Amino acid sequence: MKKKLIEVALPLDAINKACAREKSIRHGHPSTLHLWWARRPLAAARAVIFAQMVDDPSGYPDLFPTEKVREKERQRLFKIIEDLVLWENTTNEAVLQKARDEIWQSWCRTCAQHADHPRAEELFNRYVLPAFHEPFAGGGSLPLEAQRLGLESHASDLNPVAVLINKAMIEIPPKFAGKPPVNPDWQNKPEREKALTLWKAPRAWPRMSDTMGNGCGTKRKNASATCTPKLKSQMKWSKKGQI
Repeated sequence: MKKKLIEVALPLDAINKACAREKSIRHGHPSTLHLWWARRPLAAARAVIFAQMVDDPSGYPDLFPTEKVREKERQRLFKIIEDLVLWENTTNEAVLQKARDEIWQSWCRTCAQHADHPRAEELFNRYVLPAFHEPFAGGGSLPLEAQRLGLESHASDLNPVAVLINKAMIEIPPKFAGKPPVNPDWQNKPEREKALTLWKAPRAWPRMSDTMGNGCGTKRKNASATCTPKLKSQMKWSKKGQI
């Protein structure tokens, strides 16, 4: 069996640096969708999936006959990964397409090698990349990055919260990608007119008093002060085993 890049080497310093930086990023990051206690860094997920799909040059002595040539090719693949893991390149189509092209090239080689397989048409179709399935998807980093790299992603999890996170990230968005706004009339309105009809929290707050309890709907600045004693009393009651 020919080895994949991940079985030989990875630019770990670049991947680790990108993962460490990602922890401080909030705007546009899936972690702002919902907290998840074991969320994998997007940079690491992207790098690992790419390296799993791309061949190591050592498997093709006819194309890379010497170790020096193989190492040069390996460094070229490392450079793709180093660009791929940068947060700024998360939506950079030029960088992503370069990675997708490498994946397709390796897949076509794999299909050619297994052309004699009895189920070659089904398992080694050179026109269809293999699908990606994450049975314990959790926060959804792996299926999201697999989808970003051009693979068809499938995710599952026993936790309904994880299922909802993955639906919001990898199932629903592709259905609307590239489509016009669902309400073009609203989009064409001037900003001033939009502002007049936007939901106003201070106006809605008093209407929520029935749901949140007595005293919570008087003034927004006093809401936490009036609600907190009630919550504390409920917590104390539960500790006594009454509920």
